Amino acid sequence: MEKNLKQTPSNCLKVVLFGPESSGKTTLSRELSNHYKTSWVKEYAREYLQEKWDSVNKICELKDIIPIAQGQIKLENERSLNASKLLFCDTDLLETKVYSEMYFNDYCDPQLEKYALENHYDLYLLTDIDIPWVKDDLRDRPNNRMEMFLAFKKTLIKYKKPYVIVSGNLKNRIKIAVFEIDKLLPKN
Repeated sequence: MEKNLKQTPSNCLKVVLFGPESSGKTTLSRELSNHYKTSWVKEYAREYLQEKWDSVNKICELKDIIPIAQGQIKLENERSLNASKLLFCDTDLLETKVYSEMYFNDYCDPQLEKYALENHYDLYLLTDIDIPWVKDDLRDRPNNRMEMFLAFKKTLIKYKKPYVIVSGNLKNRIKIAVFEIDKLLPKN
């Protein structure tokens, strides 16, 4: 399992969209990848858990965490091979670690934790909860948004990850993100 959570080395800058459910990560990932004309990595957990919900009407269980993490890093590693200078990740293993701890009494598989902390990203865009929560089959914490947001923020601070909070409407979020990302890109 260990090799299945390891990030493939890459020359591109990696930016993670990070934060609670229904906080605009996917929309921002898509928009930023269009702006920079590059690739983005979808959130594997949504596809995996939607399929589970559709087939057996169950939500995420502890036994799902490692397959989700493996699927996410596999997608990221595949996309990083084709990314030019920049890759947007609509979540990462650190996000999976936070969810594991929040949903399963502070438990995180030691291998997941190891790679969540070892894998490298150049910037985290922490998505604020100042947009409406949208219900779907998988989202289940409309009343815990601040608690979840703070858990994500505390994690970034604890592990000294480079981050900026993106808030406001989509136009404002893009503006904040582009400003921060442009500082990281080589000047030509």
